[in-house]
Amino acid sequence: MTTDVVTVAADASLHEAVGRMLHEGVGSAVVTREGTPAGIVTETDALKAGYLAERPFAEIPVSKVASGSLVTVSPDATVRKAVQKMHDADVKKLPVVDSMEMVGILTMTDVVREQEALIDEAHRLEEGRQGWSAEGESWSAER
Repeated sequence: MTTDVVTVAADASLHEAVGRMLHEGVGSAVVTREGTPAGIVTETDALKAGYLAERPFAEIPVSKVASGSLVTVSPDATVRKAVQKMHDADVKKLPVVDSMEMVGILTMTDVVREQEALIDEAHRLEEGRQGWSAEGESWSAER
């Protein structure tokens, strides 16, 4: 997960939101109301809004473009659970929230970037399990 989350206030314009995303080199900004995550606006949302509205981004409120419901995950969720949540909700960006406080964001890009490390960790865990007896009662040196 990335802990430096780009945010934009709900009353900002789409121009401001896109400017922040471009400046920070990210594909989304979490929309906040009084500091609380309230939605997310993505590059795709911006393109679609600009195309459909046929108006300058400065005239489009980000609150009209951002997702209405924010799908989140807790910091202690497993990668598997987070990816499953992304799949079920058909989203590529998942804010990480702890007691309504945003602590980061997990994106599909993050998951892909760390895929090799995740696979290595899974192999290490599997190797450790193979040494444990079927009943889970004792360690066996034989594999």
